[in-house]
Amino acid sequence: MDSSSSTYRMRLPLVRVTVLAVLLWTAGCATTPSTAPTPSTRHSVVLISIDGLAASALARGNTPNLDRLAAEGVHAAWMNPSYPVLTFPNHFTLVTGLRPDRHGIIHNSMRDDAVGGFKVADKAAGADARWWQGEPIWNTAEKAGLRTAIWAWPGNAAPIDGRRPTRWVPYSPEISSLERADQVAGWLTEPAATRPHLAALYFERVDNVGHDKGPDAPETLAAIREVDAAVGRIMQALDARGLRTSTDLVVVSDHGMAPVAPDQYIALEDMAAFEQAEAVSTGQVIGFNPRPGHEAAAGHRLLGRHDHYQCWRKQDLPARWHYGRHPRVPAIVCQFDEGWNALPAEQLQRVPKDRLNRGSHGYDNTLPSMRAVFVAAGPSFRRGATLPAFDNVDVYPLLATLLGLAPARNDGTADTFAPVLAPRADMPH
Repeated sequence: MDSSSSTYRMRLPLVRVTVLAVLLWTAGCATTPSTAPTPSTRHSVVLISIDGLAASALARGNTPNLDRLAAEGVHAAWMNPSYPVLTFPNHFTLVTGLRPDRHGIIHNSMRDDAVGGFKVADKAAGADARWWQGEPIWNTAEKAGLRTAIWAWPGNAAPIDGRRPTRWVPYSPEISSLERADQVAGWLTEPAATRPHLAALYFERVDNVGHDKGPDAPETLAAIREVDAAVGRIMQALDARGLRTSTDLVVVSDHGMAPVAPDQYIALEDMAAFEQAEAVSTGQVIGFNPRPGHEAAAGHRLLGRHDHYQCWRKQDLPARWHYGRHPRVPAIVCQFDEGWNALPAEQLQRVPKDRLNRGSHGYDNTLPSMRAVFVAAGPSFRRGATLPAFDNVDVYPLLATLLGLAPARNDGTADTFAPVLAPRADMPH
């Protein structure tokens, strides 16, 4: 998650799984009408996101379960995140196949004159369907009569196009990685009549610790081992019930992480005076809207190359970012160099340097440090196959293919995976 999201980074005491299961089922889940058709196939697809896990983190001794999954199926050299390289924009891209400039989640913090303000810590905003444009894979599945169960994926709390998953759990930071895995494993090992055809699960632990300590800190490596163990719990539960042969597991991340030195922070007010422009967001991708009457002064102050960052008018952003057309994108966008951040001066004065984040993302999406993970295994994938790097917009059409569904409009292609997909008995050839 973006470092400004304090709610998404809470650390609260753990509670018992048995109590949580009841509470989450009664308070956080919704069901589709009983008249929805039930396909005969017992095949399931599981999408797991490990926020902040860099592609370079695999095969270093901290991810034995992910490494085993890769050996049993497919892994990519890396997956390219979409721009901007932030959590909410990329998570919604993964499940819609649309780039942030098309699905409307253009930043972790943004503003829309018709809707208001959006921050990832604001649960009310996250549940407002007006923010989320495009069709997530759970809606594609639900429209076809498939059961879905989504654990806290960004966007799952909003009734997008009037729909929600069959079961959905809102984000709950106090629930541990293992408890989340156990609940999802419980869904996947239910009888065929209620088992979800599509399940998704979100882990933020690696991202949180990576921000606090840095991507290569011992604490971050421990967090990677913790989440890898949680993925292993799901694999073990499926193995124990003979369900691995009918379940495709797809593990992704939204982005990697770069180290940040304590002295590599810039005050927002040093970029543009408050009287000239409003900063809609902070961090690594800064959006400014010039104030009425100050457009020329703000442009003169901001546009062009500066020490440690560069700014463009939204229509002049590099074409390779596919960014700047959506009306929510601020008039001027500033991209920081790798390892640099911007925060309000008050925050920089109040927070000791040793408490500032030691890791960040949100940098140019072609940087090696920003590369994301893709690992998949199951009856739909060939064993021991590898893929060259690809863009994360391709994940949604892949999921639709695995579920036997026609995808909604998107910016990706399932053709990326044609070399590594295996024929499946329950799918047409």
